[in-house]
Amino acid sequence: MSEEHGKPGQGIGARVPRKEDSRHLHSLGQYVSDTVIAGQREVAFLRSPIAHGRIRGIRKPPGSEGRVFVREDLVEAKDIVATSSLPSYKLSGQPPLAHGKVRFVGEPVVMCVGRTRAEAEDLAEQVQLDIEELPALVDSEKAIAEKNVRVHEDWEDNLFLTLTADNRFDELSKKATVVVSRQVELSRQAMVPMEGKAVVAYWDERTDQLVMYYSTQTPHVVRTGIAQFLGIDEGQVRIISPDVGGGFGYKVIVHPEELAVAWLALKYRKAFRWIEDRREHLISGANARQHRYDMTAYADDKGRLLALDARIVIDGGAYSNWPFTIGLEPGQATGNLPGPYDFQGYRCVTQCVATNKPGFMPYRGVARTGVCFAMEQMMDAIARAVDRDPYEVRMDNLVRPEQMPYDNVVKKHYDSGNYPESLRRAREKLDADKWIARQKQGEPDGRKIGIGYASYCEQSAHGTSVFATWGLPLVPGYDQSAVKLTPDGGLEVRVGIHSHGQGMETTLAQVANEILGIEVQKIKVTHGDTGTTPYSTGTYASRSIVMAGGATINACRELIPRVVKIGAHLLGCKESEAKFEKGRGVVGPDGKLMDLKEICTVWYLRPDRAPLDVDRRGLEVSVSYKPQRDTGAFSYASHAVAVAVDTETGQVEILDYVIVEDCGTLVNPMVVEGQTIGGVAQGIGTAMYEEIQYDENGQPNASTFADYLLPGPTEVPHLRIFHMETPSPYTEFGIKGMGEGGAIAPPAVIFNAVNDALRMYGVEVSKTPLTPHRLLEAIERAKQITQPKREAA
Repeated sequence: MSEEHGKPGQGIGARVPRKEDSRHLHSLGQYVSDTVIAGQREVAFLRSPIAHGRIRGIRKPPGSEGRVFVREDLVEAKDIVATSSLPSYKLSGQPPLAHGKVRFVGEPVVMCVGRTRAEAEDLAEQVQLDIEELPALVDSEKAIAEKNVRVHEDWEDNLFLTLTADNRFDELSKKATVVVSRQVELSRQAMVPMEGKAVVAYWDERTDQLVMYYSTQTPHVVRTGIAQFLGIDEGQVRIISPDVGGGFGYKVIVHPEELAVAWLALKYRKAFRWIEDRREHLISGANARQHRYDMTAYADDKGRLLALDARIVIDGGAYSNWPFTIGLEPGQATGNLPGPYDFQGYRCVTQCVATNKPGFMPYRGVARTGVCFAMEQMMDAIARAVDRDPYEVRMDNLVRPEQMPYDNVVKKHYDSGNYPESLRRAREKLDADKWIARQKQGEPDGRKIGIGYASYCEQSAHGTSVFATWGLPLVPGYDQSAVKLTPDGGLEVRVGIHSHGQGMETTLAQVANEILGIEVQKIKVTHGDTGTTPYSTGTYASRSIVMAGGATINACRELIPRVVKIGAHLLGCKESEAKFEKGRGVVGPDGKLMDLKEICTVWYLRPDRAPLDVDRRGLEVSVSYKPQRDTGAFSYASHAVAVAVDTETGQVEILDYVIVEDCGTLVNPMVVEGQTIGGVAQGIGTAMYEEIQYDENGQPNASTFADYLLPGPTEVPHLRIFHMETPSPYTEFGIKGMGEGGAIAPPAVIFNAVNDALRMYGVEVSKTPLTPHRLLEAIERAKQITQPKREAA
């Protein structure tokens, strides 16, 4: 998997096995679907069968009062409206149940309740919908050009917003001697977490609260949203997020079904449960990745990039989500397209278009998979134009380590790193010369060998100063951690983030161990419950280990003087003469040790032995934290791939896949590798398999796994991962986030390798996924172009 990389002990840098894995491997995890409340009823939704239409009537079956609900019944529930201060942004209120119009296939229209899910679904089948079908807007370019049909009729066009950037483009583009244009495109995907959306809601009479077991990445944020959209105090809402089977951005927002179920519990003071099934997810959750890039690069004769001109079109679907809004994706695309490269001329227009599809959401990587795909294909195109090795052109264009910290063409502040060294090592570990020799020699089976490279940087743990510029209605700030020593010398850590595959129960214990030396097994990390944890905006944007980890580190540090005061008293020495020793306790000037367990016992169980001037705040600390500069800690990586392409069948085999990554100081190399492997698997899905196509009426052509393909163990190759460590100057211990990075580069590196393999045919593939059908079509088109030239010759 990787070179052995790790430090001894249990602190930062150690390869500590994940504490979470035991319960999951023994089927002892607790998910929302495992939650059963006395008297619980099941919920099913009747969804729109058409993409765009006016609701002319809804006829409930006789005797279904109190069991079948339409929008007019949910009087207390407000539409989900995400405001934004971005220029040109248009509001798009999403009702918990469709009202007046339906805007995509799968939009919930009617909510039905039964003793079982089957009973609720049977009831839904008896409801009669009368919908007047309207023309569906499926293609984003056609939606922009459309003069009459509107997804939202109070808009003057079908644009959610338009963002622009321009920095010295006219000046620097004029100096170019090489001009290269390309168009690349990513298809629409679903996120496909193992567990879909899930919620159980009931009214707790004892606490006078709406309690929701909720599969979410952001418990405190959705608490704010549920309270806001139901018009009740936040103190009346408690969100409990147990084990969550993957999120990837799908679970950072308030979804209409979740709001509707919350309304049921508030209205009827009973328990209700809804669990999204896979078909619901594929139809109503096809909400990611669909970008198109039209780019022109301006370079010198050696391929040194001088300026870049881009138009980006994002198919935003029907609604803007709360709280991150539809503006997040175009903002990230516009700002991250320059990638890890050093150039000073940039012009970009990004349009986010409303169409009759599910509303766009921030999928793992949030636009960076798209911008990496676009930028890295452009780097290869420049290399071909100047007849140089793509590796050499990249090395000439990457930001150099001596330039760090570096403010790029859109003023993103790259804090630290050695981008060229990452790429150099990737080429070396791939043994590129070996593959080039095989490419020239030819394969016995006739397949064509190609190698590809892709580099990216991943802005992680960015905070207030960044999110505020995106105009969000809710802006992250400080994260908090509450730590408490227990009477027997253990430690409890409570954080407001949520861990759903990231291994945070382990890595947060490791950073606490780094400060206090308490064994990881004796550190209990609690998360996911707004009733017991301090506030955090949650887990997204590769932020949790930097933010919650930084808060935990500082909270543990604040415990030490309190421990020393009690320990010094028990040792009979002055505080100035005593010192804290990690994992042991307090040591006096004579070397005598007062065990940490004994100190904790005195505070909790034998206060008669404590000093009179003991710190009355006790052995419990809550601390807030954000980095000294919150513009982001930039992780980065280079991927290098060798492939074999069968030009007769269109099949692509990944022969070798190398990753050289740098996420600052590694907290746990094994966790980093696990996150990377999972991300690459998703990236391979984007590159080669996953796509939800729509017909001209807006009907999705993939609603089961028979049609929506995912990579499995046989499609994900052995990955060779190598680490670099360049600490961030702004975070505790130089830690950077990295949870999204693995998913960013695979489409770019795989397509570049395939194009390298097929360059003799003049083939360039540029639209995901790279199916055998698309590949063979590209080869055939190239033949049709080159054949007339041969005949003429």
